[in-house]
Amino acid sequence: MPATLKFTGEDNDMTLDELDEFVKAGVPGGNPVRAELSMSRKIKEVEIAITEDDGR
Repeated sequence: MPATLKFTGEDNDMTLDELDEFVKAGVPGGNPVRAELSMSRKIKEVEIAITEDDGR
């Protein structure tokens, strides 16, 4: 089962610096990203599925 990596904005809406931390987390670039937006269309949270390497 894949694990997920989730980042949430500290003040409910993410800043560009917080989004940059998410991008630099080391997850392969081809993985799809899910984002939750606020009513004002700002990013509240981003999540990405990561594959666990079991060595096979």
